Amino acid sequence: MKIENIIRRVLREEQEEKILKIPGIRYFNNDWNLLQKFLESQGNPRYSIGGNLNLSFSDIETLGNLVRVEGNLNLEPCQNLESLGDLEYVGGYLDLRGCENLQSLGDLKYVDGFLDLSFSDIVSLGNLEYVGGWLSLSDTPLSKKYTKEEIMDMIGHVGKIYL
Repeated sequence: MKIENIIRRVLREEQEEKILKIPGIRYFNNDWNLLQKFLESQGNPRYSIGGNLNLSFSDIETLGNLVRVEGNLNLEPCQNLESLGDLEYVGGYLDLRGCENLQSLGDLKYVDGFLDLSFSDIVSLGNLEYVGGWLSLSDTPLSKKYTKEEIMDMIGHVGKIYL
């Protein structure tokens, strides 16, 4: 599937559904827990975050109703992360190195930058359709099970793959 079609489909789905747009986590003093309290007070809507989101060294288990991150998303090392929740789109890079409890990328469809899954226990790429930069699967169950060509066939578009 062409990149233009993927982007159009993701944007159309977002327009059809009401998504709360958070301009950036800096509006919550870069405090994930404060953002979650705010979202809870709003009925836990699905939401997007403009800019980058750095959750490295956090102890979160899921991203919950987060649908979209406009910039980079850093979760490395994500020892407790079990689910990306509703996440579908990352406009920059996504760093998931060392995620020992994350088994699948779930609903994630699009990563514009690199996607680093090295040293994780990932066994499924879920709904992933596009990686604009490189994809690292070094030292993962997927790197032992599939060839680069098989992984490219699963995704559709990826810049480069490292096994």
